[in-house]
Amino acid sequence: MNDLQLMSSGLWHNGKTQMIGEALMHTRRLCHRLNMLDPDNEAERCRILTGMLGKIEPPFVIHSPFRCDFGSQIHIGRNFMANYNLTVLDEAGVTIGNEVLIGPNVSIFTIIHALDPIQRAEGIMRSAPVSIGNNVWIGGNVVILPGVTIGDGAVIGAGSVVTRPIPPGVLAAGNPCQIIRNITESDKVSEIASPS
Repeated sequence: MNDLQLMSSGLWHNGKTQMIGEALMHTRRLCHRLNMLDPDNEAERCRILTGMLGKIEPPFVIHSPFRCDFGSQIHIGRNFMANYNLTVLDEAGVTIGNEVLIGPNVSIFTIIHALDPIQRAEGIMRSAPVSIGNNVWIGGNVVILPGVTIGDGAVIGAGSVVTRPIPPGVLAAGNPCQIIRNITESDKVSEIASPS
């Protein structure tokens, strides 16, 4: 295994290698270029994102600023919308389903640093993947920690810290994030206004 393969394997390893450093710098440059673009330059924004990410299906909207570590480990389904300041540390895979809505200032982490301060300073780390199902809404200022799975149709309340798996079809919130209740038919909006 090379350094990048080792990084996403889940094994403890040294994350401060030349190969990893060069890959991080390459993605840092792409994110900088993306975030400096005029919002109207959709064609160039789309070109950078589809080239940087492992997979993203159109249509999608990712507002700047957007930051990730590698990009290549991020796989996103169709009709994705991410508000301002999405940060994804994708040392392991991050899989996001279809029809996912992410609020502003959301952070998704896959990296786990060593607890021992000497090993941490040396760059000893491992990673665990994150998976977000279809039709998920993640509120603003949510933090999703390594190894978390969020099931289809779940809603994560603003400001939550998601430390463990969240099942499908529930409203969950808090720090640590806890299931509040199931989402049911009674949650459907009954009257929707339209322009007159």
